[in-house]
Amino acid sequence: MMMRALYAMRIDGERDIVAARVKARDASAALGFSPQDQTRIATSVLEAARTVLIAGSEARADFFVDDSTHPPRFVVRFMAGKGAGERLRAMRNDGNDAQAALGLLAAQRLMDQCAIADEADGDTSISLAKALPDNAPCDVQAVVDVLSRQSGNDTAAELQRQNRELIAALADLRERQEELTRLTRELEDTNRGVVALYAELDARADHLRRADESKSRFLSNMSHEFRTPLSSIRALSKLLLERIDGDLTEEQEKQVRFIRKAAEDLSETVDDLLDLAKIEAGKIEVRATEFEVDTLFSALRGMLRPLSPGGAVELVFDSCEGLPPIRTDEAKVAQVVRNFVSNALKFTERGDVRVSASYDDARRLITFSVSDTGIGIAPEHQQVVFEEFGQVENRLQQYVKGTGLGLPLCRKLCKLLGGDVSLTSALGRGSVFSATIPAFYGADFDAAHHAASDTRPAVLIVASNPIERLDCEAALRDSPYRAISAATLDEAGRLLARTQPVALLLAVRPAPSEAWIWLAALRAQAATRSIPVVVLGEAEDRTEAQALGATAFIQKPAGGGALAGVLDAVTGKG
Repeated sequence: MMMRALYAMRIDGERDIVAARVKARDASAALGFSPQDQTRIATSVLEAARTVLIAGSEARADFFVDDSTHPPRFVVRFMAGKGAGERLRAMRNDGNDAQAALGLLAAQRLMDQCAIADEADGDTSISLAKALPDNAPCDVQAVVDVLSRQSGNDTAAELQRQNRELIAALADLRERQEELTRLTRELEDTNRGVVALYAELDARADHLRRADESKSRFLSNMSHEFRTPLSSIRALSKLLLERIDGDLTEEQEKQVRFIRKAAEDLSETVDDLLDLAKIEAGKIEVRATEFEVDTLFSALRGMLRPLSPGGAVELVFDSCEGLPPIRTDEAKVAQVVRNFVSNALKFTERGDVRVSASYDDARRLITFSVSDTGIGIAPEHQQVVFEEFGQVENRLQQYVKGTGLGLPLCRKLCKLLGGDVSLTSALGRGSVFSATIPAFYGADFDAAHHAASDTRPAVLIVASNPIERLDCEAALRDSPYRAISAATLDEAGRLLARTQPVALLLAVRPAPSEAWIWLAALRAQAATRSIPVVVLGEAEDRTEAQALGATAFIQKPAGGGALAGVLDAVTGKG
């Protein structure tokens, strides 16, 4: 150990205590410490010197620079004789002398190290140490020269200087206290504003729910009203085409066929509207049965082949070999794939439309994909096609007909089955529409049924995207945590009112502004303030998450091991 000596002195009385304080301040100033640290070091040395003097009459103070650490440290060591050592050990062990004990406690808080040790020769030492500032000059000889100068040892002058330092410290403390009070008031005002904003958001969400219910009732009623005249048109056109009331001219037959085709197209639109209304009203049921994907594809092949425009576009169904039987609503899956294929055939002039399926055993998800070599969709328009009545203008639009309801219906059907849809596309390079759903519908409900016997601590997963929820649940399946999930912020709030999770995983996309408001409200409420919140988002979400009080942040995508490790850290189990 490299200990470079700076100065040594004896501690025999009160004047020596004051002198030790002066030397400590001078040494720390020469070593480049800030004025605040100089005061801390000088005060600590004063208290340690007083403690040694109380313990016995023989004492020595040695000033060093310790180069064995990085960064180097300024060390002041007090050596007490054998008799004084007993009293120092008693102070260390049971704190009999309150004044000395408080002095050592103050030194311990002000310095990086304050230790009482038994030396080999039977003496006892008190060592104070503080790391030197970064890039500070460490000219040992200059420090030695400063400490070797004789001081006046004017106790009264030193006490006056100590009082000035104390007054400055108190003034600084008062300013900081006032700043803290101001910041506390601002935080309380912000919290009240966030809670009020969250209440307003709840009110608006309730208003939107009521408006959505009204829209669903309107669509349902209008769909039923349309069906009767459409059925009459189709029936009457059929009678005309079958010549029940006499022959038709060639032109009349052509016109009647146009009428019948328009009625059939309008009937399909009405059916889609009615399905959408039923889903939104929660009146559509899932009838889960076990079936083979190959059987589904065989039925779809026969049903969709007539839609193919001919030799220019080939409809291909990939092999389903190796896929296990799945249990979900076969009719709804068929409807989704049928809509995907119909949409792909409309916008593909040449090449092929390919239907495939893949199974993810780890997550127990099955994905149905329909790829085409059509005109493609620009990135800025890829969300529009999943909005009701949303259509993208293109050069084929005038040749094909559509209402913009098929793809939104696919998304709602997938969400009903516990999954979601996705799209990969580029202009001129075709598109791939995919539907990913649980291979075994209701498996999560079966798990919920057995949740009462699961004693693992609960983690609440809040994610509007069902695939993200499934990913997080799969990641926690074999972990020390039990997953409970919420698809909406309202549902998460209800779950928090009934249970106390050890942590909360919040996926902030695709509606980050609502998620941030909800997170701020959690931190503003006493009942939820202590729950660790792990935010799952994109790289640009990290700063906002930290500013709003998130305990940790995970950038998507997150692996299972990473998620469990973060949860261990925030819950204190790591």
